[in-house]
Amino acid sequence: MSKKIDLEIKVPTDWSAVSLKKYLALVKDMEVYSDTPEAVDAAMFHHLCELDITYINKLNISIYTDIRNKLYELINISDSPLKRIITVNGKKYGFEPNLGEMSYGAYVDLQKYKELKIDKDWAEIMCILYRPVTNQIGELYEIEPYSAKIDKKLFMDVTMDVHFGAMFFFLHLR
Repeated sequence: MSKKIDLEIKVPTDWSAVSLKKYLALVKDMEVYSDTPEAVDAAMFHHLCELDITYINKLNISIYTDIRNKLYELINISDSPLKRIITVNGKKYGFEPNLGEMSYGAYVDLQKYKELKIDKDWAEIMCILYRPVTNQIGELYEIEPYSAKIDKKLFMDVTMDVHFGAMFFFLHLR
């Protein structure tokens, strides 16, 4: 006797649907299973589509392939625009508006990180780069002075479009 299962699968089409927390879990699993392509695919389905692993093998091959191709398109991102002002927990945060005039403390704290890449330390880097907006007129804004307070949790639920925008900004700057 077979049982029909109705299943809705949400496939993210851009990184605004994926948090840093979810992305870091995906990357960790992809590294662990890097030698097994099927396991890497399963990790993508699990983390990005929130699909329980038991349902992946039950998918029709054409549906599986279509979703897999869309996920590979997503993870092969090559650019993303910097979002200068973002909202986190109802509060506006602005990207350091003038890197050339960044405070010495912020500069020193950024130098502690070996490289600017999205890894376990990235949320801390974002706390240095994005700070609460204190004044805004149109596109111009000011942010709070750097205080060295790092709240790593603050940026864990921020979506990856914001994180990739900041990372690609620095890649283009080089």
